[in-house]
Amino acid sequence: MNESSIWQPSLTLLNQDRIEQLHHAATTILETTGLNVHHPQMRRKLGEAGAKLGEGPRVYIPSEMVDQALSTAKRDVVVYNRLGEGAMPLGPHQIYFGTGSDLVYTRDIETTERRASVLEDVARAARLCDALDEVDFVMSFALPGDVPNEDAEPQQYYALLHNTVKPAIMTSFSGLAALERMHEMACVVAGGDAAFRERPNYILYGQFVSPLEHDLQAVERLVFCADHEIPFIYIPTIMPGASGPFTLVGSLALATAESLAGLVMHQVQRPGAPFIFGACVSQLDMRTMLFPYGSPEWRLNDLVMAELSRHYGIPVFGTGGATDSKLVDTQAGAEYSVSLLVAAMAGTNLIHDVGYLDSGLTGSLESIVLGADQIRWVKQFMAGLDVSEDTLAMDVTADVGPAGDFLGHDHTFEHFRELMWEPYVTDRDEYETWAGAGAKDYATRAREYARHVVESHQPHDIDDSVEPALRELCSLNS
Repeated sequence: MNESSIWQPSLTLLNQDRIEQLHHAATTILETTGLNVHHPQMRRKLGEAGAKLGEGPRVYIPSEMVDQALSTAKRDVVVYNRLGEGAMPLGPHQIYFGTGSDLVYTRDIETTERRASVLEDVARAARLCDALDEVDFVMSFALPGDVPNEDAEPQQYYALLHNTVKPAIMTSFSGLAALERMHEMACVVAGGDAAFRERPNYILYGQFVSPLEHDLQAVERLVFCADHEIPFIYIPTIMPGASGPFTLVGSLALATAESLAGLVMHQVQRPGAPFIFGACVSQLDMRTMLFPYGSPEWRLNDLVMAELSRHYGIPVFGTGGATDSKLVDTQAGAEYSVSLLVAAMAGTNLIHDVGYLDSGLTGSLESIVLGADQIRWVKQFMAGLDVSEDTLAMDVTADVGPAGDFLGHDHTFEHFRELMWEPYVTDRDEYETWAGAGAKDYATRAREYARHVVESHQPHDIDDSVEPALRELCSLNS
């Protein structure tokens, strides 16, 4: 055997019949139940494109409009980094990992106390992620309480630009004016509007109110992103039993309908603009009334959305590396590892929320390190097995023979560096070595590692020629 092949692990739930059943349920919801669209111009455009307009904001979308939107949505979406390099081609089974956004609280790297997040937390997290090869994209990770609301997203984006070259996924909650300023900053970095359209360096994450309520601001963001060809995530967050049917498959059908409705509006606005599919569906904890990040239902959601996205031929946004635990502890490690592995095996393109604690309320630098350690493991696992005459090594086994020793064989020296998985701070030492180094638990080692990286890592500098424009756009002029 002279040819080489890769045996890679994967995870599936749906077959073609199940996909068609779920898709039919979603399109039936859009056609018979409809949705509320609180954006007069979009309602008019939908009506002109073939939708039935009901009373008030109600719109009914026929399945033919869904088919048309799927036929025009951009297939070959590529996201670029700050340097204009293609960093994330979002094709089938191309997976990338990144942090989440807008955490209200942060566990302080020095005191370990939980406190309100500030702008410097955005910068620290981005700098740490810039140094971690396992993190492919960044989100703000902190909601800065020390910044005026109208400047929050531009200043978050400014902090990201100065601390990492990696692509960003940004949110927009302060209104269209802040989004316009942030986008102008991205165009300044890219080299102008035309250059951004050719090499988009950020993605916008947009949400709306489930069930089936597309508010004015949400659709304004959708329209803006379509017009400017900003890769756009527009997904529902559904809590079965509260904002969706209590049965998980019922909420998944609703979630599919809502994401497809966003796609239809997006493609009606600008056919061919880049759209990213997905949903966040997890059972509401009826005891605490919280939205649990570590639930098995959310993992099933990620699997279903990834399989649907490949059927539709568009990229997908999912979740992994998040926990309901308040600390970097056993629960966090278990929920991080399971969620990251499922999302990766499902083939989710963009796996976000790495480093989340406390059900999406709190973050810490050591939790990002935990996520990166787990991602390193997952990437090694997902690489699978490279099968060839060389790797099967039958001649090596024959050469060594019974009771032999492979340690000193040339084949071992040729392969051990490239094939060995090495963690950041996961403990693999013998007991005496671990005890002699202070008997530190994982969280302590991760915190020390993160502190060292943030203090020592130097990100690639921003071009001085664009700095004045960036500062003016985010209201940082002195």
